[in-house]
Amino acid sequence: MQPDTAVILCAGLGERMRPLSLTTPKPLLHLAGQPILAHTMARLREAGVTKILANASYLSEQVESFFRPYDNVTVLREEALLETGGGLAAMAAKGVLPEAPFYVLNGDCFWVDGPSPALRRLATAFDPAREDATLLLARSAGTIAETRFGDFVWPREGELRRRQEREVAPYLYSGIQIITKALLHGAAVERFSMNRLWDEALAQERLNAIIHDGVWFHLSTPEDLDRAEELLAAREVGNST
Repeated sequence: MQPDTAVILCAGLGERMRPLSLTTPKPLLHLAGQPILAHTMARLREAGVTKILANASYLSEQVESFFRPYDNVTVLREEALLETGGGLAAMAAKGVLPEAPFYVLNGDCFWVDGPSPALRRLATAFDPAREDATLLLARSAGTIAETRFGDFVWPREGELRRRQEREVAPYLYSGIQIITKALLHGAAVERFSMNRLWDEALAQERLNAIIHDGVWFHLSTPEDLDRAEELLAAREVGNST
């Protein structure tokens, strides 16, 4: 199973990336000589993706301008911010999401592949008969940047679960997943996070994950971006493309 469609979520404000994001959408900030989105597009092309849907809201004209040269991208503008879950629900309501499984990526995600490309590993791991989403998780200990408390706990002999309050979790969501429309369960078009959908899938034992075997960059602040630039320039974590 190899998805031919991807959704890229580009509508966020990128508040922690200010002042850089005051004039440039976070996915269009430069890293290793290109906008972050350009790296993502290259990865998707390598993975065999031929159709891309993207949302835009904040500084949407710049996002639309970036995608204009690509003939396989459809940009849907959000008049009001809907967050990650709401953005997907809006696409579902417009009938543009495919019936087959598809990738969903945050517009600001950036990673270096390990021995096998991360997107192909996700596709190999995903079983739509058993799950509605498979997440790519990154190890907190190996992440480039401050990651605070993490997102998920996955004991060696236990089940994947969310981090509890005051708990430090060893895994973070990388901003990359593969899902089917079943994950949305007809969710209303309103402002809500993807976290709600994951919690529902976990409760139904329909959420799975794999661990990234390369390097993942947590690009939240200008300092994170500077650190990533330094490491890539020094070739300390391999090539970015």
